[in-house]
Amino acid sequence: MASPTEASTTLLDPPAASRPGGALLTLDTLLEKAGISAKSVVVFRHRPPEARLGQLLPSFAAERPELFAAYQSVQGGQAAAMLRGATVLASFIGQEGGRATFAGLFAIEASRTASAAEIRAMEHMPELIALGMPLAPAGGPLAILFTLTPLPFFTDWIGRLVIDWPARGINWKLRADRSVFPIRAIYDESRFIDAMPKWSELTLAWGELALLPQTWRANLAQWRGVYFIFDTDRKLGYVGSAAGGENILGRWRDYAASGHGGNVRLRESRPESLRFSILELTAPSLPIEEVIKAENAWKHRLHTRELGLNIN
Repeated sequence: MASPTEASTTLLDPPAASRPGGALLTLDTLLEKAGISAKSVVVFRHRPPEARLGQLLPSFAAERPELFAAYQSVQGGQAAAMLRGATVLASFIGQEGGRATFAGLFAIEASRTASAAEIRAMEHMPELIALGMPLAPAGGPLAILFTLTPLPFFTDWIGRLVIDWPARGINWKLRADRSVFPIRAIYDESRFIDAMPKWSELTLAWGELALLPQTWRANLAQWRGVYFIFDTDRKLGYVGSAAGGENILGRWRDYAASGHGGNVRLRESRPESLRFSILELTAPSLPIEEVIKAENAWKHRLHTRELGLNIN
């Protein structure tokens, strides 16, 4: 394998499914350019069955590599055995049937058994566990914890390179030298970051507040206005406002950290039951007292003082 300093990110020419003369472009083509033998590579197509984890995993690969690394470092059963028999992991994420999007190449440095308690205590694991990640993938009390080091090959193509996945059914782990992975496309933009919904269509669970893509955070930091929190357990709502201090993003970060943001009645709610949305955006230059006036109008219209979680 070539040393990391010899990494090449030169685009293949042409960036399509075949070379001139009809020769197929495959994952092996990329590995060959990086000086990596396909015999040393395991290919994973991550597609978590947990709904929220599956939804957020692409954004982790793009913007939260520490979370993505923690996710794929815990393996069990056949997946762990395959990793222990290889030196490189080629990671992909399944975003639609029969295809997989590139998430990076990783050197497999070391492995050891770990208990559920050890895994739970690892940095970043609480966030993943809250999204449904199991602690013992093999179905037993122990899992295998791997040290996976990112390799600097083709990093510009993370989220952009798509291959055809040759396996049918639930087989998400394959040896690179025993299957053919045709390159389907190389997109101009990353497929790992979803476009942010319109503010009027945005609804977030409490656990998602700390996991927002950077582009979403940037928008929320610019927006000031009136927001709504709904407790799905108690069937009650709360109206609040945000202006200054990173605007809505800053206020929602308070809720992400504490679960209640200092609000008396929200302290009685389970954070996991809270849903966040925006009722009204105001002009960025609108004085704070005018934003509060808009907040009070919404409290009146939604009756959140008499029949909700507002106390003033």
